[in-house]
Amino acid sequence: MDPTADTVAVLEAQLREAVERYLPDQDTRAIWRALEFARTAHADQRRLSGEPYLTHCLSVAVILTDLLRRGADPVILEAALLHDVIEENKSVTRERLRREFGEEVALLVDGVTKIGGVPFRNPEAVQSENFRKMLLSMAKDIRVILIKLADRLHNMRTIAAHREEKRRRIAQETHDIYAMLAHRLGIAHLKWELEDLSFKELDPESYRRVSELVATKRAEREEAIDRVQEPLADRLRTEEIKAEITGRPKSFYSIWQKMERTGGSLDGIHDLLGIRVITETREDCYRVLGVVHDLFLPMQDRFKDYVASPKSNMYQSLHTTVIGPQARRVEIQIRTRQMHLVAEYGIAAHYQYKAGGRVENELERKLGEFLVRGTTEWQAEAENPREFMDLLRVALYQDEVFVFTPRGELKQLPRGATPIDFAYAVHTAVGSHCVGARVNGRLVRLGYELKSGDIVEILTSPSAVPR
Repeated sequence: MDPTADTVAVLEAQLREAVERYLPDQDTRAIWRALEFARTAHADQRRLSGEPYLTHCLSVAVILTDLLRRGADPVILEAALLHDVIEENKSVTRERLRREFGEEVALLVDGVTKIGGVPFRNPEAVQSENFRKMLLSMAKDIRVILIKLADRLHNMRTIAAHREEKRRRIAQETHDIYAMLAHRLGIAHLKWELEDLSFKELDPESYRRVSELVATKRAEREEAIDRVQEPLADRLRTEEIKAEITGRPKSFYSIWQKMERTGGSLDGIHDLLGIRVITETREDCYRVLGVVHDLFLPMQDRFKDYVASPKSNMYQSLHTTVIGPQARRVEIQIRTRQMHLVAEYGIAAHYQYKAGGRVENELERKLGEFLVRGTTEWQAEAENPREFMDLLRVALYQDEVFVFTPRGELKQLPRGATPIDFAYAVHTAVGSHCVGARVNGRLVRLGYELKSGDIVEILTSPSAVPR
């Protein structure tokens, strides 16, 4: 018996258990039809690791159930299982998927396939930003991006099978594009893992150093957190305040970034000791804050009230730093369960807060409209997976197209732009002497409407003049 078949069985069991837990009242028969379709389409295919290709499809679906939980719906899981069938099996077409699974599934699979085929050529910061915008503009349904992020996460988890040069290229692309996409969509734990996996490949020596430093201080750190958690939990029970208290993990990459800024020492990173308190109501947040400040000495310059005054991206939480036992500084975040969902599970886009204050205005405006709805109506949406997914289907950058020059440089143009517009965007002289254009290697008329991801080559003549 093939030992790798055990991996397929384990993943399939994980998916079935998650579907039963998170989609108990939904018709899930199409999910299992999609699984059997993928099993047949990838029957003879193996990954570089030697595992059946189906392990990847199942892993992507499992990642999405863990990410979305009750926000998942059968359609996104069907598309996750089928996301590679068009690319990896030439006998499977978009039309066939539409006939067998419906237009919605076909649209998602086609979107993931198209995004996967776009080459990332230029690692410069401006080009990386344009590339991220282009991916968002190509995804008519935001679920395409979620599937692609899950796909990239599993590829990074299994990257060891590739040769070193390719591992570094994939890791750089993951760091520059996909970790930041997760960041922009507020999917914090996905972003952290993508960053850490990329960091491990791009700078293995620094990754090893950070992991060893963290490991040597783990017992000390956990003991310090326990010395704060235990009296806090006892006091909250006495005060009859319902709350969940957890340690707050920090990614290796973010630790390394802070070490670089503080001279290479863990001692200067105060929020390594972090606790999060999740309460039931807004009023309870302030009651917990009073208990915390009564138990421990607060640092006056380290308190922020983002509940009364939310960040522009609708992030809400109370932040306070206190002097705990043995004079250790401990950062404590206090928020309601609703605020936690907004902050951690893909509704709040922390990009303004976390990316050093840089704001991309159009993204902020569109996400801002979405966040206001998502925050004020969350209780209803959280109880209805279909409506929750409707919120996630916000289409960003649908008013622009992003196209490549033959050398791989990206240009941002208004939707409806033509090769003439592209030529002038390259240079006035190119536009003035334009006589024709090739898009994706094919001659097109100059009035052709460009689409995101197109590679545009302008044909010029010295004697040509604008008409």
